[in-house]
Amino acid sequence: LAAFEMDEILYELRDHAAGLNAGRWDYIFSIIKKLGADSTFVLPDRAAVTMAVPFMRSYAQLLVRTCHRRGAHAIGGMAAFVPSRRDADVNARAFAKVTEDKEREAGDGFDGTWVAHPDLVPVARSIFDRTLGDRLHQKDNRREDVRVSPADLLRVTDRTVTEDGVRNNVNVALQYLEAWLRGYGAVAIHNLMEDTATAEISRAQLWQWRTHRVSLTGGRQAAMSAELYGSIRDEEVAALQQSRGDSAPRLRDAARLLDELVLADRFPEFLTLVAYPELIRLHPQEVRT
Repeated sequence: LAAFEMDEILYELRDHAAGLNAGRWDYIFSIIKKLGADSTFVLPDRAAVTMAVPFMRSYAQLLVRTCHRRGAHAIGGMAAFVPSRRDADVNARAFAKVTEDKEREAGDGFDGTWVAHPDLVPVARSIFDRTLGDRLHQKDNRREDVRVSPADLLRVTDRTVTEDGVRNNVNVALQYLEAWLRGYGAVAIHNLMEDTATAEISRAQLWQWRTHRVSLTGGRQAAMSAELYGSIRDEEVAALQQSRGDSAPRLRDAARLLDELVLADRFPEFLTLVAYPELIRLHPQEVRT
């Protein structure tokens, strides 16, 4: 909802705010959380919701225009890639995507940006240095060409969901919840930095797709249902048990939590609220101290 109130937020915090950040992961989660019960706002596979899709593009450009009109900094979104120490091809593809993302931000007028890993700092810095030159920011770029309506912030044009998309969300959510129950707040999974916000997207999409019985394309071309979710969850748990073994001791606990989040009739507001009792059960002494 903050996307509709950027001016108001900056005005109220005018003596205390340095600017606004285009937090992409929380924004995507918030779209599903607030509007997910409406089938109009079914989102496609998580990987397809990039900063180039219409509603995310509108959100980012409106943020730059609003911040710069009020003399505040506009900070770009997180590049979540975590470099591989063993696979140069993975790094090359990821660096190309990060470069494209940061060039778009710098070109849109952002004053700075975020990365998830120190190895990405030189990539982002070189792009912004080239755009900024000897300036500290580009708040003089007022982006008066930007015209974004409330409808633009809600324009979802792609609703394609695949079995691979479902499977990836199940896998990521299981691995993140398992690590969270062992005390880790941020975890590198499939060369991406996953935190609570990204895990929220994964489980929220699963809930949304199941609730609306979205038709899947690719692989099993079926409607997303509790039964299909359960089948894929069992397959992913088995695969993770085989590949991770003793390094994922809370996997069954994570699966039980994910079931509660995905199969609930009403959307659970935050996964942490559902998971805290399990954390207390597993670590009573640490919680007390």
